Amino acid sequence: MRRLNKKLGLLLLPFLLVACQSYKKVPYLQDVEVVEQATQQENLYDAKIMPKDLLTIVVSCTSPELALPFNLTIASPSGIASSNSTFTTAQPMLQPYLVDNEGKINFPVLGELKLGGLTKKQAEQMIVDKLKPYITETPIVTVRMVNYKISVIGEVTRPGTFTISNEKVNLLEALAMAGDMTVYGLRDNVRLIREDSSGKQQIITLDLNKAETILSPYYWLQQNDIIYVTPNKAKARNSDIGNSTSLWFSATSILVSLASLLFNILK
Repeated sequence: MRRLNKKLGLLLLPFLLVACQSYKKVPYLQDVEVVEQATQQENLYDAKIMPKDLLTIVVSCTSPELALPFNLTIASPSGIASSNSTFTTAQPMLQPYLVDNEGKINFPVLGELKLGGLTKKQAEQMIVDKLKPYITETPIVTVRMVNYKISVIGEVTRPGTFTISNEKVNLLEALAMAGDMTVYGLRDNVRLIREDSSGKQQIITLDLNKAETILSPYYWLQQNDIIYVTPNKAKARNSDIGNSTSLWFSATSILVSLASLLFNILK
């Protein structure tokens, strides 16, 4: 009996080892003590303005008439109907600025401003400084990114493009928006596709099994980043099996049709 149990144990040992190895590839952020021992970043992440960004810039002060020339607005007509006639009013809306390939925008009165590579806070301070000759009191400048978005594709539940209203998102939050990885996604082979201010493309591989990934400079995402979750071998095999099965069914159907036709002709 003992020999039988020993033999069964030896037979099951490889399966147990494989199961343990497979499990290690599933949990996120293992070895958290590595992060606890590491020095955390002192400054919070702040996105930088990039070419092709759409910005809204609002200038305000206690005297609205002084700030008016520096706010780029467009009229938005809206109809108000009454029993006798229809009155049309125009409500001003902010016109977004498109950052060109050189990182510049054309600002009212001030002319060209190079905002590319600056954080929002830096851009706001630059505009405040340039407004001092025109506005005697200190104005308030608010810069917002209108088209801050990221895309998540590959082995996730809901792939798609997501607009980030607070202009700050990390890798795990992006995966959560996409419904997390499927069981076929490789946690240790997540690709980040990023384009820098010069238009150069980068592909960075991130390992979400390792907790130290949250210390990576690529953990916080930039606008227009693309996350690609690579499928594992099991998904690839299933895909091949599905295609092969479809081909076999199609071929079998054609052969059966031909055999039936020949049988009817020769009958």
